[in-house]
Amino acid sequence: MSAATAPTSIGIMELLDLLHETMSSPWVYLAIFAIAVLDGFFPVMPSETAVITAGVFAASGAPYLPAVILVAAAGALVGDHISYAIGRGGGTRLLDRLPPDGRRRAAADWARRGIATRGGLILTVARYVPGGRTAVTLTMGAVRYPRRRFLAFDALAAGSWGIYSALVGYLGGLAFEQDPLRGLLLGLGLALTVTVVVEVVRWLRDRRRSTLPTAEPVDRLPVG
Repeated sequence: MSAATAPTSIGIMELLDLLHETMSSPWVYLAIFAIAVLDGFFPVMPSETAVITAGVFAASGAPYLPAVILVAAAGALVGDHISYAIGRGGGTRLLDRLPPDGRRRAAADWARRGIATRGGLILTVARYVPGGRTAVTLTMGAVRYPRRRFLAFDALAAGSWGIYSALVGYLGGLAFEQDPLRGLLLGLGLALTVTVVVEVVRWLRDRRRSTLPTAEPVDRLPVG
């Protein structure tokens, strides 16, 4: 090993030791829950990365995979309801103040269209769209989407997200059981691939809809 690569190798080993120590602590469940809650209304929090990382290390026995799924889903559910409450309290004014050409306004407009066409199922789709989760939950609160229906659809969305994120990490951990860093990279790569695929499919659908001709009212169609 050369002198140049030795410090790098030591740094990686120290990072892995720290991750092992963190993931084997019972406090990791509280950390995952808190990150998932905050990500509901503060989307810079890396909740999916945290759950995938826990899933990778769960392949070696700690933390416990079902517990990771449970706390991740519960945290996501709580965070979504906080975002919904924010939207219900003053979300309309907040959304109206967004810059008309900004990414947040585009996400809010997408959320409104999705709620109008797909109802609560848009919550599940939004899990895999960057910035979509918060935009949809805020918008649902702003438009006064029924709370009971929101709870039902969000339980489905949060549960499926918790299972998906943890299992993606778990599969990476199984594939590289002796090298958790590679397992983590594989898990994150799989998650990124799914996100890209969803975004491409959504973009193609939006483009197709924008190119479809608008149907004229029946009474305006030419006769004969």
